[in-house]
Amino acid sequence: MIERPSAAAAPAAREQPLDATRLPPFDGERREVREPLRGLATVDRTVQPDDLWQRIRNGYSMPNLDDEIVRERTAWYAARPDYLQRMFERSRPYLYHIVDEIEKRGLPTELALLPMVESSFNPMAYSRAHASGLWQFIPGTGKRYDLTQNWWYDGRRDIVASTEAALEYLKDVYEMHGDWHLALASYNWGENAVARAIGKNRAAGLPTDYASLTMPAETRSYVPKLQALKNIIANPQLFGISLDPIPNRPYFTTVDKDRDIDVVLAAKLANMTLDEFRALNPAHNRPVIRADMAPRIVLPAEKVEVFHANLLKYNQALVTWDTYSPRKGETLDAIARRFGMPLASLKQANGIDARTRAAPALLVVPANGAKVDLGRISIMYAPPISAPEARHLVHTVKAGDTLASIAARYHVKLDDLRRWNAIGRLAPGQRLRIQGAVTGPSKSLAAKKKVPAKGKPRPAPVKRPLRKAS
Repeated sequence: MIERPSAAAAPAAREQPLDATRLPPFDGERREVREPLRGLATVDRTVQPDDLWQRIRNGYSMPNLDDEIVRERTAWYAARPDYLQRMFERSRPYLYHIVDEIEKRGLPTELALLPMVESSFNPMAYSRAHASGLWQFIPGTGKRYDLTQNWWYDGRRDIVASTEAALEYLKDVYEMHGDWHLALASYNWGENAVARAIGKNRAAGLPTDYASLTMPAETRSYVPKLQALKNIIANPQLFGISLDPIPNRPYFTTVDKDRDIDVVLAAKLANMTLDEFRALNPAHNRPVIRADMAPRIVLPAEKVEVFHANLLKYNQALVTWDTYSPRKGETLDAIARRFGMPLASLKQANGIDARTRAAPALLVVPANGAKVDLGRISIMYAPPISAPEARHLVHTVKAGDTLASIAARYHVKLDDLRRWNAIGRLAPGQRLRIQGAVTGPSKSLAAKKKVPAKGKPRPAPVKRPLRKAS
């Protein structure tokens, strides 16, 4: 008769660890396996996939959203394969850089798809709310994230600068709300608007998640759009979408520069069409790339060597344009004749509508009678920011002044200052002409106004405990 343990003792017996030393020796059939067992898949996470789309899929880490709006947006995109193909094709030059920057910050790779929602990956996109670029920054938000916007250059369209700013913005709003759906709503609606909606729900004893907040229709469908694209890219075959692979390697690189250069010339030296060059360097409002505005140009990785080689052999002026401030009452037609160029070309170079008659405060014109190459330069504008009020000022030299300090004071280039004045040795009391795009001397840092808090644009953000982004 076998004595069975009592019911009370059974759990304790089961909890005893197995003593392998008391097991009998193995006396079964022994086989040596020389090849891996078939049917067992192994994944090496240290090896990057060849296809960038797979790298994006591997980094998905936001909670999924599944509701009627997501299903409706997914069906909408899936029914428009041609639209998706055009958008995917436009994304090819930018996606590797964006994914790389996202991973450096430890953010979800779904964020790489956000420009599809914002701009359809069109770097020249411009909205009725005056949002611009791939990431659709409005002016105030762009300024808060150090995106320079002036007559020459708009950092909101700079591929490198705007991507950095957008990811920092997204990281900030995630830390503010601790939820990616709320962070995305903040990117679209403004973090303070979202904070107010959360506060309203909390006061009413209601849930404060994304789906429970009262928000504009655009924001309500914003996260579902991203979720729909995420769903399609995760399994394109399921939706009948053809997703061509994108090589998982850098498409472009940056080239540092310390000299101004014509846009058309830079494209030629890189053996690129103007359209190709503009797609990587869309931030420039004028036909000249100013080194003091953007100290780099962006080129396809395989074009860098040819660009440097051609630049080394090029022995002519890199810039064929100058600035000109029209006199009072001077017409565009008269200015065109003065500089020996057709009126249409003058307007084209300055992004002026064909029907416009009045001359703006500042123009770019051929320098020293140079024959300028316009190419299709008018496509650079989207639309250009208005010129600052041009004034002709006179600076009286004071003890301690240098040419560099005077140029910095009036926001002009040192070479321009020399060109406007026959300068030998500076002496106190000497008068220097300052012309062109001048708005007066710069203020001290202490006197500058603080930039208003960001958020498409909103009042100062509600202070909340910060949470680290995952």
